[in-house]
Amino acid sequence: MNHMNNTGHCKCPHHKVGAVLIILVGLTFLLGVMGVLSGMFVAYAWPILLIVFGLTRLMGGSCNCYAKS
Repeated sequence: MNHMNNTGHCKCPHHKVGAVLIILVGLTFLLGVMGVLSGMFVAYAWPILLIVFGLTRLMGGSCNCYAKS
């Protein structure tokens, strides 16, 4: 199955997970510094988000979006 559009970029939503998780890590730190989130929440949240990011990158190797048709 080919999910490529005219620009040569894949339209599959799973390719956006990494960018979303990086944004969430940044927001976690920002909201922690602003005092919106407690320090303990930030201390637990950012490693969990990084682990999820790593797992999505590991599992992304099975994507067939760029397979030649």
